Amino acid sequence: MAKKKKLLKGLWAKKELNILKKLFPATPTAKIAARLGRQTEAVKKKASRMGLCKSKRYLKSLGRA
Repeated sequence: MAKKKKLLKGLWAKKELNILKKLFPATPTAKIAARLGRQTEAVKKKASRMGLCKSKRYLKSLGRA
């Protein structure tokens, strides 16, 4: 049986915050969460607290703009 990657909880490292800041506007949140090893909801909340938004171009690509 394959080991499931343990999801992180708690404090965010500066490196993680930089990755989040760079990727959030144009990358699916689930992909960012997988890359950081965190839950999707945690990534959404952190991005919101940091004032990050999805780009209009990204939202339009999803048919949501």
